Amino acid sequence: MSQTEGARLFRETWIAGVHQHFPGEPKAGYVTPWADTPQWEREAAGSVYAQVRQFIEISDGHTSRLSREQKGRFVATCWTAQMFKHFDDPKPGYVADWPDLPSWQQETDADIFEAIEKALS
Repeated sequence: MSQTEGARLFRETWIAGVHQHFPGEPKAGYVTPWADTPQWEREAAGSVYAQVRQFIEISDGHTSRLSREQKGRFVATCWTAQMFKHFDDPKPGYVADWPDLPSWQQETDADIFEAIEKALS
């Protein structure tokens, strides 16, 4: 899977996770389709996909033994690094640490990791 395809997988899994886990009606920006996703966000999604893919590969597939929380934390940390890359002064919510993220976002981040695992198997 190319990095662009991986970025799309990331975004599609994010949207599905928001629909599944978000309480109430999500903000429009949370579920913006790929075609309307800003370029910086596409690049960030591709970078995080590549980091997760490499982590799975160098772990020789043993990431399946990680807990959902560990998987989600990894995605969240990679995403935070991208926010610092793309914004000089990102909003606090964009760079919140794992314990400060809402549960819907934690679940969605774990879903993203698991979707990448599944795509690589």
